Amino acid sequence: QLQASGGGLVQRGGSLTLSCVASGFTSDYYTVGWFRQAPGKEREGVSCLYSSYGTTYYADSVKGRFTISRDNAKKTVYLQMNSLKPEDTAVYYCATSRHVLSGTTCSRGDLYDYWGQGTLVTVSS
Repeated sequence: QLQASGGGLVQRGGSLTLSCVASGFTSDYYTVGWFRQAPGKEREGVSCLYSSYGTTYYADSVKGRFTISRDNAKKTVYLQMNSLKPEDTAVYYCATSRHVLSGTTCSRGDLYDYWGQGTLVTVSS
């Protein structure tokens, strides 16, 4: 099971840290991705991280502002979001894939096996 948390209301320029706990996972060898979906828009792949190599991916829209990290001991993946903008407002989902994903393949939602329930991030202007 995946449990995402940490969303909330923040002003423009503020920060939030999202957490995704992967309970029940016995292996650390999987890719974790963060996606988001704003009202009326398609789901967007935001970032992903594969455990063994530490390979990361960021969408251009968040590059330089968001940082993904992972604590395998806690089976938790974090998404540190800084300099938030109103256009970052969305429901954020974490997902895991048994595939080794990197680069733009991280943004392919069809390659992920499990999804969390989502956490809402609202950035006010």
